[in-house]
Amino acid sequence: MTPDDLRDLRGTRADDVRTAPPAADDFRAAAHAAAELVSDYLDGLPARPVWQPMDETARAALLDAPLPAGGTALTELLTAVERDVLPYPMGNGNPRFFGWVNSAPAPAGVLAGLAAAAMNPSSAGGDHADVHLERAVVRWIAELVGFPHPAGGGLLTSGTSMATIVCLAAARNRAARAAGWDVREDGLAGLPPLVGYVTGETHSCVRKAAELLGLGSRHLRTVATGPDGRLDTADLRAAIERDRAAGLLPFLVVASAGTVGTGAVDAFHPIADLCAEQGLWLHVDGAYGAFGRLDPAIAHRYAGLERADSLALDPHKWLGVPVDCGCALVRDTEELRGTFSLVPSYLRDEAAGALGWFSEYGTEQTRPFRALKVWATIAHRGRDGLARDIARCTALARHLGELVTADPELELLAEVQTSITAFRYRPAGLDEAAADALNRELPAAVQRRGRVFVTGARLGEREMLRACLLNAATIEADLALLLAEVKAAAADLQTINRPDTEDS
Repeated sequence: MTPDDLRDLRGTRADDVRTAPPAADDFRAAAHAAAELVSDYLDGLPARPVWQPMDETARAALLDAPLPAGGTALTELLTAVERDVLPYPMGNGNPRFFGWVNSAPAPAGVLAGLAAAAMNPSSAGGDHADVHLERAVVRWIAELVGFPHPAGGGLLTSGTSMATIVCLAAARNRAARAAGWDVREDGLAGLPPLVGYVTGETHSCVRKAAELLGLGSRHLRTVATGPDGRLDTADLRAAIERDRAAGLLPFLVVASAGTVGTGAVDAFHPIADLCAEQGLWLHVDGAYGAFGRLDPAIAHRYAGLERADSLALDPHKWLGVPVDCGCALVRDTEELRGTFSLVPSYLRDEAAGALGWFSEYGTEQTRPFRALKVWATIAHRGRDGLARDIARCTALARHLGELVTADPELELLAEVQTSITAFRYRPAGLDEAAADALNRELPAAVQRRGRVFVTGARLGEREMLRACLLNAATIEADLALLLAEVKAAAADLQTINRPDTEDS
């Protein structure tokens, strides 16, 4: 049967069972309209407020929307999106968004997302384009950050939170097996507690993974950091020795390729040396910062990253791949597959080859087609373009640090190591308690003003503002505006909080 025969047969069957859709439901026309709508939205972002609270009416329209009894035409759906959704963004598409670690979407990834949704495969395995493309882009990601990539030693996930679960599960199973225990068959009951080591700046997804995997957060030891924010290997060694003496089983160290608080990058070589000596799995959280290795100015900070047993990172952060897209990379393919592989008879694929299916390397069976937007994003910019974008972000962060240092009302709290600048408002005459209280309120006050967006955190015992620069479209004038808005919002808060003495 020829393709023309198939087209004729398909048309005949369609004519038999349904009538043509109404003009208002024409997909081609709606798709063109959607492209115009999205293009206008992206073009207009810099001129709009970065973020503003939703008014009560708009919020209620979304929260209380009734379940429709009948269908809605595609054109009407687009009208609703334009009216009720696009005017109220999180703000991360704007070049003046400095909050959390959320990037603007790469245009190539936006376009690829439509094609991926149109194909809508399950990327669990099989001989179709999405599976092979995922093998390629996982290899690309590993090459970008200089991590060894044996075929089958990685997969795309929803984000680093899920990638961390995947990697720590493999670490847990290796440690249990070394102790003569089969976790998959017998669980953890009866096995001495497995102990992992983190710092106070380790992302919360590691604790969540430890709790979910039955390790218990009580068995995550918090290791000291030095003045530079890096893990202290002397304190790590002492903690390991204490736990061994107590009859526990140290098995894991989590290092960071860019902490969320300040962007600090751990010294990997000494940590890897200690892990090799002690037989511990070294996992690196590179969710945000691992791609900083592409910037020649800071690449030296990542020396030894390639020695890790596993690395979790997010293409949907610094690369700008539209959410969701994380990646788990593991040095030993068999540790990953041995942790998750389960192939019932109804999923057997004799043609799968030596690597099998992606579903044998993680928890998901039905997996979305994430690879196409990763491929498009990387291919559109190329390695050199991505490196330029990342280098621009780190240079802007250092410049912001210089502006903070030069301003007598502001205080830089940590060395700028990647593209996060940690600082606070601290003018002369403001005591520590008052400074802490004021800086706790400042992020929300700045956000409400709508001109820039910044978030806060605690660093040690101090409240701070942290500006994360991920958007290469940001310019130096945006940095000056950020600091001006911080000081203006601080002045407003001090006025509001100042005791009224007029009647005294």
